[in-house]
Parts: sequence; C-alpha cells; structure tokens
Amino acid sequence: MLKIAVEGSHDRIYKVVSRIPRGRVATYGQIARLAGLHGQARLVGYAMHALPNGSRVPWQRVVNARGEISLPGSSATRQRSLLESEGVRFDARGRIDLDRVLWQPRRPRSESDDE
Repeated sequence: MLKIAVEGSHDRIYKVVSRIPRGRVATYGQIARLAGLHGQARLVGYAMHALPNGSRVPWQRVVNARGEISLPGSSATRQRSLLESEGVRFDARGRIDLDRVLWQPRRPRSESDDE
C-alpha cells in the first residue's frame, strides 16, 4: 500500500515538474504545494532522484529555496550546465535570482470564471 502511495505521489510531482518551461525554475517546496503535498519538499527530492535515466521530466529545473542546486559533485555540474543552456544565469555564489526566473504557473481556470 505504501509503495502505491509513493508511486502516486511521484506521478503527481512529475506532472508538475513537466509543466516548468525552459528558462524557468521551481523550488522543491513549490512543487510539493502544487502537487498537493504540502510540507513534502523532501519527497520531491526523492522523486527527482528516482527518475530513470533518459526521462523527459525536466528535473534540472528544480532547485532549493535559496536558488541553489542541492545535488553533489558532477550531478550539480550537469544540472547547472543544463540550466545555463536554457538561459538561466547564476551569480558569483552559484545562486539563481528567483525573483527573475521562478516559475509562476497560471491559476487553473474554474467554471465560476465564466460567470
């Protein structure tokens, strides 16, 4: 039962991450909220780590709340390279200016918007 719940949560996370456009980033906590998993930022990290090689989910667009890459070593280098190829810039401390590139998804349109 727990495995099914985790897999379902991972699927929700992957759907949200797949919506992040090129040149934008989102934070682990932001992804958790948007996936309906409030307070589960670490689960987002676990889901990103569980992605199979060759996945089309743009994992590189997920960073920590300080605008930093949380991965170690060569994985961090790869993530930074992928983000830079999308036009995301880092400052001298290795941080992304979240005020400039944080993804702000549109609010889903509800039926009451038509009235």
